[in-house]
Amino acid sequence: MFDVGLGEIAILAVVGLLVFGPERLPKAAADAGKWMRQLRTMAANAKSDLADSAGVDLTETLDSVKSLGDLHPRRLAKDFLSLDDDPAPSQRPARPTPAIDPDAT
Repeated sequence: MFDVGLGEIAILAVVGLLVFGPERLPKAAADAGKWMRQLRTMAANAKSDLADSAGVDLTETLDSVKSLGDLHPRRLAKDFLSLDDDPAPSQRPARPTPAIDPDAT
């Protein structure tokens, strides 16, 4: 969901330690976790209520959206360029390196 790395987590921990102090930081983190859980529950309930009131089957809709991912240009190019009878990389013939004219650039 969130693209947070180890460095960002460390920075957030240091900022939290400076803002809340070592005594109140664990309670603040627990409160934030409870708040996020409640927010996710509310979002899931709202989603199911909207789906029920609209009469839409979400699993079918999500499956059709996921199938659109197969049409991503990178995936299409990868499928197009990969061959099943392609030899292993160690058995492929070496490609000749193109001649580069340094004066042409």
